[in-house]
Amino acid sequence: MDIHWRNTQKPARFFALDARAFIAIVLFLLHARLWTFILALSVMLLFWILERRGLTFEASLRAFRCWTLGRNRPANQRRAFRRWIDYG
Repeated sequence: MDIHWRNTQKPARFFALDARAFIAIVLFLLHARLWTFILALSVMLLFWILERRGLTFEASLRAFRCWTLGRNRPANQRRAFRRWIDYG
């Protein structure tokens, strides 16, 4: 019995690469120039490096967001805090 729903959380792959890297390959195939070739190679290299580090594309975006925002991230924005009002 083949349980087909078991592999639903696996990332989509195109041969050995993440399927999102195929977008850059299609761009190169549709517009064959040196810069699109370099773009496709750099995207494939980026996805390969992320995969070697054990990150998916979504997890790497979250890690990049945490790296850029820093450690101090308050729950409320500054404009959401109420100001002191003196009625006396």
